[in-house]
Amino acid sequence: MAKKDAPPRWDRKMQQRLARGEAAALGELYDRFASLVHGLAHRVLGDERAADGITREVFAHVWENPDAYDPKQGPLRTWVAALTHRLAVQRLRATETAALAETGHGSAAATEELEHKVRHASVAARADYIVQAMPAPLRAALELAYFQRRDYRQTAADLGVTEDEARRRLRLGLQLLSTAHDTASPGAPPGYGGAA
Repeated sequence: MAKKDAPPRWDRKMQQRLARGEAAALGELYDRFASLVHGLAHRVLGDERAADGITREVFAHVWENPDAYDPKQGPLRTWVAALTHRLAVQRLRATETAALAETGHGSAAATEELEHKVRHASVAARADYIVQAMPAPLRAALELAYFQRRDYRQTAADLGVTEDEARRRLRLGLQLLSTAHDTASPGAPPGYGGAA
């Protein structure tokens, strides 16, 4: 298995293997990214079966279109996340629009509520992706501060770092997380902005 600290090389090789039609490459890709894909799809759709469907759709798309990924544009992980996000948002819009049409609530207010729901789901999915992609020391500091309600002093003690380092990690982690609202921000993966 490829080392995690060398994803660009792994990404290029994976794209080449998929382009050659290696079924084992698809299995390896699935093992590596299935939980990311399913988690992001579930975050957008809020439905287990729909997330399962998006997961299948994403990996089918990757298998059928391996050349759609360009390693020069960024990591494979980011491309897969963007693809997942796009397909999940399309499914959410289609499902909600159909439900509105079925009930006869196709008003401007209902459409605005749908767009609010899509934006909210998109921001939540981007925040999940940012947390998963951030360096482990930043993620650990945020988890201590948020889930365990630790202040920076307690976080420093728990992590075995100085208080200044704990403050730095918390500040950087929160700065990264704040970019979830900004669809054109550096914290949002390229092509992983917006709700379209």
